[in-house]
Amino acid sequence: MYPVFRSLLFKLDPEIAHHLTLQLVRMVGVVLPSRWLLERMFSAPQKPVRVFGLTFRNPVGLAAGYDKDGVAVYGLSALGFGHLELGTVTPRPQPGNPKPRVFRLIEEQGVINRMGFPGRGMQYVSQQLSVMGKRPEGVVLGLNLGKNKDTPLENAAEDYLTLMRAFAPLADYLAINVSSPNTVGLRRLQGRAMLEELLGAIARERQRLPANRPILVKIAPDLSEEELDDAVGAIVGAGMDGIIATNTTLSREGIRSPLGKEPGGLSGRPLTALSDSVLEKVVARVNDRVPIIAVGGIMSPDDAKRKLDLGATLIQVYTGLVYAGPGLVKEIVRRI
Repeated sequence: MYPVFRSLLFKLDPEIAHHLTLQLVRMVGVVLPSRWLLERMFSAPQKPVRVFGLTFRNPVGLAAGYDKDGVAVYGLSALGFGHLELGTVTPRPQPGNPKPRVFRLIEEQGVINRMGFPGRGMQYVSQQLSVMGKRPEGVVLGLNLGKNKDTPLENAAEDYLTLMRAFAPLADYLAINVSSPNTVGLRRLQGRAMLEELLGAIARERQRLPANRPILVKIAPDLSEEELDDAVGAIVGAGMDGIIATNTTLSREGIRSPLGKEPGGLSGRPLTALSDSVLEKVVARVNDRVPIIAVGGIMSPDDAKRKLDLGATLIQVYTGLVYAGPGLVKEIVRRI
């Protein structure tokens, strides 16, 4: 049925379509009979993975960006995921970049977005998770954290520390996002000196928090060999627990669609080979010192299996769901 549903969604503006599907999943998730039906339709086999001191019921997660404000946790949990990464959340609410800011490259199975971390902010997401009551059973919950657009880079650490304090009691792990291409200057935080300073502050803050959560760092696919060396060295050196590879790309290599000229981060099929290449390099550099979550260009079960074969411990999907539908999760788990 999804191809029919997709054909209707693709007649809508991408951001409107996303909002409608998110609200649909949210509403289905809060009504027990409909949530039960969703679970029956999309239930995936149990293939547990033990990593970061957590047990994931399967290796497939939802990447950050889909549910920025944590409004649809119950519905998303019914789709077979082993973990959900909410966000990116910023300390204060912000509107993000001007619209239009999401573009489908249908022929190439890609999406360009320049959202810029729009969201209702830390307080709203904290309330959503606090009033949720009993968490969905068996699903690991991560929070992707980012700085506000108007926070100067030299003060970025305080944004991340503020978010850590708020979400350490509410999440199973935290992900530090320093790699989105849509917040001006953010990717400069991946440079060795700035990243070491930021992660050092994060490591010290973690020791002071009553809830000591695993902390992962999400990196870009556009780093040079030297920049990748620096980023991995800083992440491992600071005692972080894992790496998420990768975010969206600024590259437009091989893109023929006129929409490819739109600024923003590119995801989907055009990112597959680049993300695989970066994953392979990161695996070699970490040398089993920290686990890796692979994300970027996973459009099929074969793509997912290849990421795991390359050395990822877990994987995440997002744009693949846009083109293949929610049944992709079950298909991937069965394949692996």
